[in-house]
Amino acid sequence: MKPSGNILFSGVGGQGILLASELTAHAQLAAGFDVKKSEVHGMAQRGGSVEAHLRYGMKVYSPLIDPGTADILVAFEILEAARYLPYLHKDSAVVVNTQKILPPSVALGKAGYPADILDELTSRQINVVAIDAFAVAQEVGELRTANVAMVGAMSNFLAVDQEIFLQVIDTTVKEQFREVNKKAFRAGRAAVHA
Repeated sequence: MKPSGNILFSGVGGQGILLASELTAHAQLAAGFDVKKSEVHGMAQRGGSVEAHLRYGMKVYSPLIDPGTADILVAFEILEAARYLPYLHKDSAVVVNTQKILPPSVALGKAGYPADILDELTSRQINVVAIDAFAVAQEVGELRTANVAMVGAMSNFLAVDQEIFLQVIDTTVKEQFREVNKKAFRAGRAAVHA
């Protein structure tokens, strides 16, 4: 747990990546860090890739993460974890959702979905935490909280108390979804130690 770092969020449109990065940014700010964040939406509305860069520390000048400098990769879809491997270094941590979302080329039968992505990640000697965020969200009773479960899992790698994250959920998420999102955060955090 470093006093500064780079967190890269990746996935496909509709997975709640932007909310996840927003919650993390607000939690880092509340913990006293300077934070810069940038988002790339791409073809998000058509199920395309989405990424968010978040950098924190005592003073941060740019939001963009250079290849080879991401301390944490939060991949909301397992193939997206492989896509962002060039951003990692030997001490990186990868929190990856084991959910598979088929790209159009695979869904149309024009390409195959790689079967051994998790093995490829773990063979690189990086800290890989695989979590079935969809199952966690099902357990808490709201499928749309898979993104917050991922934030909970990722929070284990940050020097920010979980109570700060819970307070940020209280101030950021609509009232009717606050409690279930807090449950998802706690369950995602606990899933790393299960």
